[in-house]
Amino acid sequence: MGKATKGSGGGAMNPLEIEIAIAALHSTGDFQVLRRLDLERESRFTRASRQGKVAICLDTETTGINHCQDKVIELGMVAFEYLPETGEITRVLGRYNGFEDPGFPLPDEIKEITGITDDMVAGQRFDDLEVQNLVASASLVIAHNAAFDRKFVETRFPVFRDTPWACTVSQIDWKSERISSRTLDYLLFKICGLTIHAHRALDDAEGVLGLLLGRLPVTDAPIFKALLDSAQQTTSRLSAVGAPFDKKDLLKDRGYRWSDGTQGTAKAWWRDVPFHEERQELEYLAREIYPRGNADAVQIKRIDALTRFSVRE
Repeated sequence: MGKATKGSGGGAMNPLEIEIAIAALHSTGDFQVLRRLDLERESRFTRASRQGKVAICLDTETTGINHCQDKVIELGMVAFEYLPETGEITRVLGRYNGFEDPGFPLPDEIKEITGITDDMVAGQRFDDLEVQNLVASASLVIAHNAAFDRKFVETRFPVFRDTPWACTVSQIDWKSERISSRTLDYLLFKICGLTIHAHRALDDAEGVLGLLLGRLPVTDAPIFKALLDSAQQTTSRLSAVGAPFDKKDLLKDRGYRWSDGTQGTAKAWWRDVPFHEERQELEYLAREIYPRGNADAVQIKRIDALTRFSVRE
């Protein structure tokens, strides 16, 4: 952000002056002011323990995208208390941020994206005990693209394998909420009017928590409650093996994605649907995709909250 703005008395503006200035800008209809996310000033936390559960917002920075070869170089976590019945987030319980030396020079692309240098990670190692203690208290781990982060942290910290995960990218129907991009910084801007220092682990982890405090723009549902409801569902992953090539546009329009089989999955178009919609989706595939209604080639895998996004998936 910019330097401190001078108020009428020549000093830095006080909070009231800042709010008046923001209101004046908004009233013109020509400006939208973004606030830097500051969880320490978050008024929606009640800050009183109400015997809730604990969840963790997590982000990683890594040397690449292959969890079998690449390494986590920065880990950020924010633990918070919540009430599972309502999704109300009551308070922040703790944070962790650390670096780890991958044992080889960082790729130039990673240094450019994250701002992390070889000197910053040299000789560093994550505090295994602190990470394990945070995770042991949690009933849920949340990441923005959990399919990426979970595989990396499970490889480095086995304790993550026994905790359910949720994903703010894939487990909220942003399309039906008329949101055109699912990047974290865009969602924070569009829904919450907030900004963060993106692509640093703790900032992104705090950004996920900031997003969870918001409400969906169309349905006005609390975002965290919507995520909890989705994360608790058993889903069915349908892989349309051998689907005719000329049906690919129909599959894409219905939300199917292509897997090339390199991650140990079927080489096919696939989609996750809630378990109770499995029969309906199979009927669609038989009717619209497979000749003569023969959908026997469809592979079905049911995924619960504990195994979703994991290395075992």
